[in-house]
Amino acid sequence: MSISKKKVNELLKFLFPINRSITGKGNLETLSALKEFIPLKVKKFKSGTKVYDWKVPDEWNASEAWIKDSSGKKIVDFKINNLHLVSYSKSIHKFISFKELKKHIFYDHENSKSIPYRTSYYRKTWGFCVNRHQYKYLESSKNKLEVFIKSQFNPKGYMHYGELILKGKRKKEILISTYICHPSMANDNLSGVVMTVLLANEILKIRNRVNSYRIIFIPETIGAIAYCKKNQIKMKNIDIGLVVTTVAGRGKYSLKESWNNKHYINQIAKKVLSSESKNYLTYPFDIHGSDERQYSSQGFRINTISISKSKYYDYKEYHTSLDNLNFIKTEYIFKSLKIYKKIIDNLERLEIYSLNNKYCEPMLSKHDLYPKVGGKIKPTLGKHSSLDIILWLIFLCDGKTSIDEVLDKIRIKKSNLDKILKVLVNKNILKKI
Repeated sequence: MSISKKKVNELLKFLFPINRSITGKGNLETLSALKEFIPLKVKKFKSGTKVYDWKVPDEWNASEAWIKDSSGKKIVDFKINNLHLVSYSKSIHKFISFKELKKHIFYDHENSKSIPYRTSYYRKTWGFCVNRHQYKYLESSKNKLEVFIKSQFNPKGYMHYGELILKGKRKKEILISTYICHPSMANDNLSGVVMTVLLANEILKIRNRVNSYRIIFIPETIGAIAYCKKNQIKMKNIDIGLVVTTVAGRGKYSLKESWNNKHYINQIAKKVLSSESKNYLTYPFDIHGSDERQYSSQGFRINTISISKSKYYDYKEYHTSLDNLNFIKTEYIFKSLKIYKKIIDNLERLEIYSLNNKYCEPMLSKHDLYPKVGGKIKPTLGKHSSLDIILWLIFLCDGKTSIDEVLDKIRIKKSNLDKILKVLVNKNILKKI
């Protein structure tokens, strides 16, 4: 069943004001809403669980936070915009001067109207984020200001995440990951969450799926690390990943390449982007960004790409209240969906073969694949004999190189290659994976 534009708009409006963080009721409420569209399993990690060098933090929930002036007027209110509260702030109620408050106030120096997004996940403190007008008002206050935050830390709480495993003919899986921890910011990353729901819905409709898919909705960084720890063996069965983030902004499309830029996933993405968006940008893999650096870490080395529309870091509204529902367009979510769906279609058609015996070439004469009389073979520049093609396939088919890459390398017709592939498979020299 397709998900209509109207339903997507309703979902965006419902999810946008929810206070999300790396833990808390907002994440659970978000995941519960997504379950109405796809058969998502909501799972959890206990607070305090050790995951590699990290530990899942106490569950955090905030219900109220404000700053009042001496007349009792609320100048800053978490209930109006949850970005006003630094995520993971502890409870406080006191009357303080602006001089003391200033240490706990953040504002955007470049844009007077925006409220910045700040967090303090692993250091117990408190803070507020304000626009410049609010900052100037507070700064001008001669009297003490009343500061109030009501929040709870639960050491027996949980960090929730969503998981959807879709089986295909291949045991090898493709990872699709998006992060749910950002509150009240539309492009980063509500757009990614909603588009991943749409993409999962499209994959559900594929008949006779070739690939298996692992689709996860997690808190960024700690969620990915915890997920990798829990699924360490399964994650090693994944070679390709898509991190879905910032897909509906006003700027250009872009591709952030995987750590191995020669991997075929990059070529597929470029081919698709070239057909859909002529002026897209390309960024090499970089350690800054999202969870690709967890999935591509030394223990996993998953080749993970991201295709964005107004990529994180690259637009002035990034990590501020100006990244709101007016900054994105629903039509961009569907356009990004089309691009990701084309990538999935390419991956479904992808052919990869592996040599059964990887140590040196097989004895081709034993399989009637070598001339009966040796010594007369001489390569011809620009032409490939059947033997040439066999030798190239034996050399290149390593279980990671796609047949499209082989064709790019040896420049022959696909139909000619297919005939020889069939022979090599029948003779148990190659196997399709």
